Amino acid sequence: MGKMNDIYDVSAELAEEFGEIGTKEREEATVKAWEEYNAQILLDARKNARLTQEELARRIGADKGYISRIERGLTVPTVATLYKIAAAMGLTVELRPR
Repeated sequence: MGKMNDIYDVSAELAEEFGEIGTKEREEATVKAWEEYNAQILLDARKNARLTQEELARRIGADKGYISRIERGLTVPTVATLYKIAAAMGLTVELRPR
């Protein structure tokens, strides 16, 4: 196998794809990425709790479609709903200093 001599500039790639740091486009992409990341965390937590979307929805008084939209990053739950979801899965939400 030959050596790769090319250097991959991740910062340049991100700037080309999403705009330079500080631009509106980059900020919007960052927000969307965090929404998708948080959606994946909730999906993984639900699966780890061995709950279906329907079971979780029932526990928080919502419908299955709502849970699906959250897990796909299409809907961002309110803080109050996030606490309900966590409690329904036997989890807590912790806020702590960085």
